[in-house]
Amino acid sequence: MDIDELMKRLFELYPEGYTNGSRDPFFVLISTVMSHRTRDEVTYPTAVKLFETFSTPEEMAEADVEEIETLIRDVGFYRVKAGRIKVISRILLEEYEGRVPDDMESLLKFPGVGRKTANCVLAHAFFQDALAVDTHVYRLSNRMGLVRTKSPEETEIELKKVFPRRYWKHINLLLVKLGQNICRPISPRCEICTLNDICPKILR
Repeated sequence: MDIDELMKRLFELYPEGYTNGSRDPFFVLISTVMSHRTRDEVTYPTAVKLFETFSTPEEMAEADVEEIETLIRDVGFYRVKAGRIKVISRILLEEYEGRVPDDMESLLKFPGVGRKTANCVLAHAFFQDALAVDTHVYRLSNRMGLVRTKSPEETEIELKKVFPRRYWKHINLLLVKLGQNICRPISPRCEICTLNDICPKILR
């Protein structure tokens, strides 16, 4: 598959590229932690509601965990995530002067933060050449024959070999949107897909 042609078509379909709401690093970090096992259409408005009440690490750290739970009740595992939000906020204040770090090693020290979340923060908040792999990216990149992998971690490594660095930070949101709207897990809408003449459709 011609990678430049693939990206050209995805950018035409989703011209906003890697932008997805707020670019504030703290919002991106907390909302991505909230997004685990939760649909995007639920995560973003819930994160906005949370930040309308508590918008800084100081406010989050001082908030009652029960109030955070109430505000984020719509996301999956909200009790666990509420506790993590408080811990993350406290760590930011105690170790990073309230600022979200912009390196992978530091981000991975926070509870509930794995490589996908860290890469989302680096790409969407700090505009670094980071490649975040979630279930959509893992599924679509294998379905389209871009890689043959068995885990998100392996997929990240292999996709970095396939895509030039300039595309890395765009891949997550572009493929997520494609996976949600067209290349769905069941009954993909291949007939209307902008990639239907270059995709091998290996799982059809």
